[in-house]
Amino acid sequence: MDYKNIIFENKDGIAKITINRPQVMNALDGPTFSEIASAFNEIKEDKTIGVGIITGAGKAFSAGADFKFLAELRKRGKESSDANLEDIFEIIETINKPIIAAVNGHCIAGAFELVLTCDLIVASENALLGDTHASLGLVMNGGGTQRLPRIVGMMKAKEIFFTCDLISAKEAERIGLVNKVVTPEKLNETALEMAQKMLDNSLPAIGLLKECINKGMEVDLASGLKLEKELAATFTYPDMEQRMKTFAQRKKK
Repeated sequence: MDYKNIIFENKDGIAKITINRPQVMNALDGPTFSEIASAFNEIKEDKTIGVGIITGAGKAFSAGADFKFLAELRKRGKESSDANLEDIFEIIETINKPIIAAVNGHCIAGAFELVLTCDLIVASENALLGDTHASLGLVMNGGGTQRLPRIVGMMKAKEIFFTCDLISAKEAERIGLVNKVVTPEKLNETALEMAQKMLDNSLPAIGLLKECINKGMEVDLASGLKLEKELAATFTYPDMEQRMKTFAQRKKK
């Protein structure tokens, strides 16, 4: 697929999606939704890709949905485009590869919901994250009300949603929403370093761990423990023997 609103790069097992509409703070419209969904499907299907990264061009990660696009949808009596954020969320959460969000600036509303579905988040010091639906008389429908409380707790999630205050990257790190905060100059480098560490480990094992954690968060502890045992029992450990040999050789040195 030829991309116009995103940049898609694939190098050495790491795929990078850059939302590329800096003139409108990378606002998400129908074509952009479709391109992001297509890029994630490409990451899912391409066996040469082990890790995915998503970020934004310019000074923002994304300001969320494009208002002109939303107005056009309402005019046509539609609630969503052919490919929308919910489609993208499902791909990110079910793909058996880790996805890193590199938040380079403002990350608001639908874009905020998007990064909540990613496996790890690294943010620039100047990033601001949050949701502004309530300030516009809207209610989110992309799953943010369910995902954010599971990450930061119910009380903090309510504060973020009810006040519509954007939180700093440092505060996001403090409450467990962001894994790392770095200088703007180090953001891309840090995301790539994290991706490389994953590539150095067993990607099949990481894929299973992702499935265990994501599905386990939807059930009670006993059910989660049962799920872990069931999934582990079906795992074929394709590269375990070679990795164990390599580890043993390192120990001898």
